[in-house]
Amino acid sequence: MKIFITAQTNEANSKMDSRFGRCRFFHVYDTETKKIQVLENPGFDAMGGAGIQTANFILDNNANILITGHLGPNANKIIKNSDVKVFMSEKENISEIIEDYINNKLNELE
Repeated sequence: MKIFITAQTNEANSKMDSRFGRCRFFHVYDTETKKIQVLENPGFDAMGGAGIQTANFILDNNANILITGHLGPNANKIIKNSDVKVFMSEKENISEIIEDYINNKLNELE
């Protein structure tokens, strides 16, 4: 399973970016390999429609779970029509967020 987390930087100790469409990076945690891959968000500097572009990007990259701080209405529509589950987190540290997800401590966005 691939867990996409919005991130401020591409470094291992990055903090979560609360923005979805305009986050700079995604840290993608693979639950099978227990490894993190960092992907640059193509919607980061989009002139418009960043949320839509970013939602399509994570779907194209086989996301199963999305963890972010905020999801705009246009991106929410796209993701809601997919199999991706969305969770919100108030924490900043990505490793803590992954741990919270694994321990069922995050709330799913309905």
